[in-house]
Amino acid sequence: MTIRIVTDSTSDISPELARDFGVTIVPMYVRFGNENYRDGIDITMDDFYRRLTDTQVHPATSQPTPSDFAKVYTELAAGGNQIVSIHVSSKLSGTYNSALQGKEMAGPKCNITVMDSESVTMGLGMMALLAARMAKGGNNLQQVTAGIKQAIANTHLMGTFDTLKYLVIGGRIGKAKALLGSVLNVKPVLVMREGELHPVSNVRTHAKGVEKLVEFVKNALHVEELAVVHTTTPDEANSLKDRFLSIIQSNRLYVARLGPALGTYGGPGMLAVAFRTISGNVEQKDEKSLINRIPKIHKPDIHMPRLHLPGR
Repeated sequence: MTIRIVTDSTSDISPELARDFGVTIVPMYVRFGNENYRDGIDITMDDFYRRLTDTQVHPATSQPTPSDFAKVYTELAAGGNQIVSIHVSSKLSGTYNSALQGKEMAGPKCNITVMDSESVTMGLGMMALLAARMAKGGNNLQQVTAGIKQAIANTHLMGTFDTLKYLVIGGRIGKAKALLGSVLNVKPVLVMREGELHPVSNVRTHAKGVEKLVEFVKNALHVEELAVVHTTTPDEANSLKDRFLSIIQSNRLYVARLGPALGTYGGPGMLAVAFRTISGNVEQKDEKSLINRIPKIHKPDIHMPRLHLPGR
């Protein structure tokens, strides 16, 4: 009996990593007008970001359907395989609930555990990779799910936007419409807390935003795994990766690209770091104290996107 790992495309795991680790990725959907694409399958990253910046039609996103999940679960469960399905924070997207519905559709013969990562992009991606390593290492279902629960508590993410333009176009800016002009000149720094992204600082230059990311990582203790995530600046992401080589081995340090479902709102120039610490208490306390030293933004009211907003 084998444990199979499933996640969604907001994990930003590359096709090469997914193949090497045996992780199945269920794609989100991205729509330009009447053209519908499966994230990471029907449209390349370069084509997506070119269309995002060069066309007047702004994309919309939606989660995988319960049927999408049921199909994957049924295929993977053949032969009695167990499945651990880990997904983007339920506070950001309806994907987790869609996976639960897919589990019901697949029926009781499929042994499926659906988990809410309380994270996104490579915060989620590293959990899926950890689950795959544990499964290949001979851990049973209970041990794998316990490992992921610990990883959820120990995973941290911070990102900086080069522009809020795409959050504004996508309708994901808050109520402070009167401040919109000044908002567009701000480069906010956001952190993941309890499954939601919150603004913790705003800076006037991209370089200062990057330094906030470096400070966030270097104030953490015992970093076990780390990823640098970018949208359109691979050279900058690799340069940032090099700055972290002194604190983590290169085989646990990834560079990933934010996929279309999230890039719809992140836009060009976005950069983020996600990392997992070995144990919870000391590291979390240290990182929270770092966050608390950064002035919080009270205005404008910035809301990160849900990936599926039916009727809204």
